[in-house]
Amino acid sequence: MIRRVSLPRITKRLIADLEPLTFGPKVTHVYNPLVYARAAHLRYLDEFGHGERSFILVGMNPGPWGMAQTGVPFGEVSFVRDWMGITERVHKPDCEHPKRPVTGFECHRSEVSGRRLWGWARDTFGKPERFFARAFVVNYCPLAFFEKDGKNRTPDKLASTQRRRLFEACDRALRETVALQAPRFVIGVGAFAATRAAEALAGAHVTIGRIAHPSPANPAANRGWAALIERQLADIGLSI
Repeated sequence: MIRRVSLPRITKRLIADLEPLTFGPKVTHVYNPLVYARAAHLRYLDEFGHGERSFILVGMNPGPWGMAQTGVPFGEVSFVRDWMGITERVHKPDCEHPKRPVTGFECHRSEVSGRRLWGWARDTFGKPERFFARAFVVNYCPLAFFEKDGKNRTPDKLASTQRRRLFEACDRALRETVALQAPRFVIGVGAFAATRAAEALAGAHVTIGRIAHPSPANPAANRGWAALIERQLADIGLSI
């Protein structure tokens, strides 16, 4: 049985588990917004992370203009600031890539995936309190990985030896989050997150599902993501 601990304690342990890991040579820069955007992330947990939920949406890892800037999963700046009401000081990562600058809530780039996900939440539920009364959003992996030229490297593209310890830490954090919030459904946003959730939560009394990723790289998402995922959620058995 997994002991129920608070989200800030889960975060603290995850930071400690990830700190000694290395990911070279193709990965030249690793960002951990749980550290340099800690104030905003903890505010997200404090404002919206209390209590049990019907469902949890699980993303892959931070986007360069989303959680990497705000510390909030899928955290497109305008939605975190204007809809959630979160604005906190964001520091710089220890080693910043010149093509992936962190300017926090001063960032003027828009994270399309975050704009679509949080836009759906706003349009469907109205106020954030109504959404978070039923749902929570986490990223399976809190780290962003960049190559020498600034290209994003997703966790599934890491070397197998690097993935093992990373996945062990992230699996544990997800299991602890699910034990705390006791959702009926855990929904992976995209194939990677759904696969990791299924492995991490094997044997748990929870329904694992998958919805399309809102990235513009996903052609299906560009043809009306909100309508698409509402059909997918209904197929899973989750009524919105």
